Amino acid sequence: MLRIILTYLLLCCLLVSHQLIQAQRVLHVDVLVVGGGASGITAGIQAARLNVKTLVVEETTWLGGMLSAAGVSATDGNHLLPSGLWGEFRERIYAHYGGASKVATGWVSNTHFEPHVANQIWKEMASAEKNLQIIYQHQFRSAIVQKDSRISGARFINQQNESQLVVYAKQVIDATELGDVMASAGVPFDVGMEASAITGENVQVPATNDIIQDLTYVAILKDYGRGVDCTIAKPAGYDPTEFDGSCLDFYQDTTRIKPGVDCAKMITYAKLPGNKYMLNWPGHGNDIYLNLINLTPAERAKELVKAKQQTLRYIYFLQHQLGYKNLGLADDEFPTSDRLALIPYNREGRRLKGVIRFKVQDISKPFDQEFPLYRTGIAVGDYPIDHHHRKNPAAPQHLGFYPIPSFSIPLGALLPVSNSGLVVAEKGISVSNVVNGTTRLQPCVLLIGQAAGVLAALAAQNKKNDARQISVREVQSILLQQKAYLMPYADVNLSTPGFYSIQRIGACGFLRGKGQPNAWANRTWFEPDSMITVYQFLSQLPALMPVNNQISKWLESAKSEDLLSVGRAVEFIEGIKKSTRKNTNVNSSNAQVSSSWTTWGLSNYNPERAITKRELAILLDKIIDPFSTFPVNHLGNYTSP
Repeated sequence: MLRIILTYLLLCCLLVSHQLIQAQRVLHVDVLVVGGGASGITAGIQAARLNVKTLVVEETTWLGGMLSAAGVSATDGNHLLPSGLWGEFRERIYAHYGGASKVATGWVSNTHFEPHVANQIWKEMASAEKNLQIIYQHQFRSAIVQKDSRISGARFINQQNESQLVVYAKQVIDATELGDVMASAGVPFDVGMEASAITGENVQVPATNDIIQDLTYVAILKDYGRGVDCTIAKPAGYDPTEFDGSCLDFYQDTTRIKPGVDCAKMITYAKLPGNKYMLNWPGHGNDIYLNLINLTPAERAKELVKAKQQTLRYIYFLQHQLGYKNLGLADDEFPTSDRLALIPYNREGRRLKGVIRFKVQDISKPFDQEFPLYRTGIAVGDYPIDHHHRKNPAAPQHLGFYPIPSFSIPLGALLPVSNSGLVVAEKGISVSNVVNGTTRLQPCVLLIGQAAGVLAALAAQNKKNDARQISVREVQSILLQQKAYLMPYADVNLSTPGFYSIQRIGACGFLRGKGQPNAWANRTWFEPDSMITVYQFLSQLPALMPVNNQISKWLESAKSEDLLSVGRAVEFIEGIKKSTRKNTNVNSSNAQVSSSWTTWGLSNYNPERAITKRELAILLDKIIDPFSTFPVNHLGNYTSP
């Protein structure tokens, strides 16, 4: 009998052990991306294209995050900066709908599309990558952290059967909406606003607080035709005065900020192809203040019911109060029972305390800062600093559209100060609260993800636990190869002759662009066909020992009004080259340049005529190659001559 009992117990133990093994799946990859949102999918695609085994684990059944699952399918900014995977995605959108004019359907953006189309495109792009695997419907639970504080993977729960997934990786990318991985791993971060006295930003935030931006639960309405009544049931607590001031036709309480558009224009704000309308209306629309950051997944879901109700009340207001009864929730967009988006549009979450902190002054005056972070740029943006705080009266109300030029996000903003094994993307990068108001927009976040994918892939390939050991220039070089921009030049695109030289020289600081705040689409102009004076060229050259004395001598004899000629440019460039490279033997430099001029894509070689900035950039790039010759650290400082 005892033998029978022991045998039975042994079988039970084996069965339980087998069930536990079955319930816990373990994977090993090079790069793990937590979250398949805007940053997550571009990080995954880019890492896979660099031939590393990459896994993206996504909580929903969709890819693309705020572009698709959150329904924010009217892209903000970067219309003249079709960089990298953002440009590639937009070209696929154009191809799907039949050209750029077909997606200029609303007035808030140049590029509108249906959310399900964005999901479809990202899935098509992902499926083309043999090194990329996507796992859906798995919720992040915790980071795997080693004793030396290295992040080596993450644990997930399958939302269908509650089985566990454990993934070990050489590098982990936090592409979650709210920065959940870095929080779980104990990586330092910030939440909320910093006082202006701390950041040095001239934006009049009087005191540090934990206030984040309002979020939105987006809905997509479809026009079902004249005479069709799509009015939803009256939501609980509905009061039309809640939306007073959302548009000019419904503006009674004049203590509220006067709206800038009538109701008809409000509706067409984000008109999408297919006679659809995105509802993501700020102010007295469907924004709501909810801080989900420190809540559990269950608590977040409970709070988000409030956001959904806010949107349903707004829909009822549009239908019942304003008469848009023919506009109803689209039945061919989101695979949800309520037809609302799969996830909320989170504008802000945790923000990494990174190797550097990207602040307003780094954007507004990039060439005047102690640390020239623009030299380390890995993603570009041109949207203004746009904060949504109307639904929280405790928040400062003056952070609307703050005028800035376009900008480059520095690589160090993606890197923790001390923890290794982790790269941060999405909206969780190391920026000030104020700057988050521009780096959070869709095209910018896509490019942040692409850079994170490059960085993590290089670290994995080079067997570096610490991605801080990967050189800035190596990351930038690969991004350029992938047709991504380092510098935000609105007048220099991929088809511009000399594009790559201009990008490299701009990232070195040898030639500068001119920033211009411009409403919803800020600019930086390189002006490739313009001329430059001798003094302008020499005075803007970065400090490069041991050539500083030589530059000073040139400056002493330079006349401020003299334009730089082709011949004089060659003279200066060869002088810099000789001073920075030992055993350089250069003879008949103008003759050598003359023979190479046409092979560099240039024409009309004449040493006496004024040189253009494009030609000067190409000469600097071809003769000195400062991008490769002078490495920079994460602060943007040159590390060796």
